[in-house]
Amino acid sequence: MAEQKNRQFKLAARPVGMVKPSDFEFTVGPVPEPGPGEVLVQVQYISLDPAMRGWMNEGRSYIRPVELGDVMRANGAGRVVASNDPSIAVGDYVTGLTGVQEYAVLAAKSAIKVNPKLAPLPRYLGVLGMTGMTAYFGLLDVGQPQPGDTVVVSAAAGAVGSVVGQIAKIKGCRAVGIAGGAGKCRAVTEEFGFDAAIDYKHEDVRRKLREHCPNGINVYFDNVGGPILEAALANLARKARVVLCGAISQYNATPDQLTGPRNYMSLLVNRARMEGFIVFDYAPRYGEAVRDMAGWLKEGRLKAREDIVEGLENFPSALLKLFTGENLGKLVLRVADE
Repeated sequence: MAEQKNRQFKLAARPVGMVKPSDFEFTVGPVPEPGPGEVLVQVQYISLDPAMRGWMNEGRSYIRPVELGDVMRANGAGRVVASNDPSIAVGDYVTGLTGVQEYAVLAAKSAIKVNPKLAPLPRYLGVLGMTGMTAYFGLLDVGQPQPGDTVVVSAAAGAVGSVVGQIAKIKGCRAVGIAGGAGKCRAVTEEFGFDAAIDYKHEDVRRKLREHCPNGINVYFDNVGGPILEAALANLARKARVVLCGAISQYNATPDQLTGPRNYMSLLVNRARMEGFIVFDYAPRYGEAVRDMAGWLKEGRLKAREDIVEGLENFPSALLKLFTGENLGKLVLRVADE
């Protein structure tokens, strides 16, 4: 490995407002050596997720912030090229917190072995990875949908939202998605099988929710926050469940631009509840979700879509796609060939 170099993106500044390429520093250094109980992974794919924006902020959260000068945190998938642990062999494929770099040292106990012969590697970062776990546990454990319920999902053409709607259909619910643009709305209904889609860029979301949910919303799975969350709260059914997964519309807002739901009293009027969750809390049960998701994929009841951007050097611009709404499905950065 002495002749190899490790290209990395490090956090250079804490973003103010929209994340910028200058918030990262591109560096080239030596390939690290794994210590006892560790493995060295050649990273082939990196998961790009809205949560990465929150990890750049300083302050208390569910996970410590990325420190200035540290490699940007990210989930990745790749091939083990050196191992100092008997549980993982050279040539195995794993996923884990690799960071945005070409080579990463992982503790063997934290690396998850995957089989690229059963599913493409990017799928283990999407529907069979943290994205799928988020959709599965957020909807089923927090949302608790019942057959016949109307489930509304924001960012429905995105990595998590597209899976949430499909699981809702599998569980006998009616699924309504909210997405931006005619193309994404077509994908929501034609590709992912939702019953209806609302184009928030060109339609009145509150009015369309009343139209598509005449008996109100039983479960609202929120990925965006802001005005769309307010529109959903205005259309809740009695005993509705609001699942707070994310608020991408707020992540790049400055403190004076942050907006919260002004009509939260709808929760009281409708005897509803609103609950946030963090997928890491469900780690002991990931196997349960993977078994179900893999089964649904095999049966053709669940469809996965990856939006793959080529080249580690394109990380900053690729990350921005999440916040400009350009991606469709799970956004992944390809670092090296499999």
